[in-house]
Amino acid sequence: MVMPLTMARTGDINSIKKVGGKDDTKRFLESLGFVAGSPVTLISANQGNLIVSIKESRIAISKEMANKIFV
Repeated sequence: MVMPLTMARTGDINSIKKVGGKDDTKRFLESLGFVAGSPVTLISANQGNLIVSIKESRIAISKEMANKIFV
C-alpha cells in the first residue's frame, strides 16, 4: 500500500516508492536522500513537522514536504 510519509507509523522502516511535487521540490528532496528505493524511518512528528532518519542522518521536514514523499 502506497501512502504519504505523514501516515507512516513512528519507528517503522519504510521504503520510498515515489517522490512527487514540482521539479524543484523533487530535486531538493532527492538532494537530501529522498529517492525511490531508499529506506526511511519516521522518528517523530510534532506540530506538523516530521523528523526522519534517512541515509544515517536525521532530517526535519515540514508536513507539506512529507506529503510529497510516498512510502
